[in-house]
Amino acid sequence: MIITKTPLRCSFFGGGTDFREYFKNSKYGYGCVLSTALDMHVYITVNKRFDEKFRIVYSGNELVDAVDEIKHNIIREAIKLVGIDNKINGIEIIYMADLPMTTKGVGLASSSALAVGVLNALHAYKGEYVSKKQLAKEAIDIEINKLGQQIGIQDQYAVACGGFNKYIFNNDDTVTVTPLIMKEETRKKLFDNLLLFFTGNARDSVEIFKEQKETTKNKKENLDFMIEATDRALRYIENCELNNIGLLLDEVWNVKKQFAKGVSNPIIDEMYQKAKNAGALGGKILGAGGGGFMLLYVEKEKQNAVRLALKDFKEIDFKIDMQGSRIIFDD
Repeated sequence: MIITKTPLRCSFFGGGTDFREYFKNSKYGYGCVLSTALDMHVYITVNKRFDEKFRIVYSGNELVDAVDEIKHNIIREAIKLVGIDNKINGIEIIYMADLPMTTKGVGLASSSALAVGVLNALHAYKGEYVSKKQLAKEAIDIEINKLGQQIGIQDQYAVACGGFNKYIFNNDDTVTVTPLIMKEETRKKLFDNLLLFFTGNARDSVEIFKEQKETTKNKKENLDFMIEATDRALRYIENCELNNIGLLLDEVWNVKKQFAKGVSNPIIDEMYQKAKNAGALGGKILGAGGGGFMLLYVEKEKQNAVRLALKDFKEIDFKIDMQGSRIIFDD
């Protein structure tokens, strides 16, 4: 039996610049994202069966004779990629998560965490060591090349690598991962000033990402701004000008809403305005937008007022996951 544990992620700045349509042609020669892995996880269990069947357990339950019969697309393609067959013994794959499993997204990269986690587990099941970067590359191959999902490539690296990092997506398709080095008091203050609320709605990101991808050429100035915002954020962190991070999140959110029609909606706009009226300096919807989780930068003394203003929305406590995808049990 193998069990893997893979974190979800929170993206701060640079979203959209991780699309190949942008960073392959960027005037900077790259895309750039700041994000952190979260201590909320996806768990994958892989175990040998007595018979020669595949059993896949998630919100559904499948028992099939051949890999091509598996309906769960990410798990099916992961089995194919790793080269698992059931000629001698079948396998059982169980998917669990700290957040409700849903076909719709919540903006924390749960699909990519599933892809990375199941790949990690299947390679270990075969007795193979695979690096974190290789897990990310294989997850990208499954999600984008095999399944045709119109998404960027930041999520797979963030959940595979863990930590609080700067990711540079070079136009030669290489990815540079650089941990953010800062004083411990700076890190603590930054994350103490961040609040995370669930909007109450999951959303289907497919149409939002599709529109964003199709209009990349027309949004190059906005995406260039995302690169510049990432550089500014790094300077603010270096100089411990953390309130400027909150103000910059507000700038970025106003630009992000121009990427596609479904990024925001009246409910999100009202929620965000309530938070700002109560003292939040800025924030954003994580992921594609349209629902999921809202990240807010709020100074300590104003957090209770913001919590009161958003009392109808569930707050989620979070910390950084420093390890990324890992094997927590190997029997």
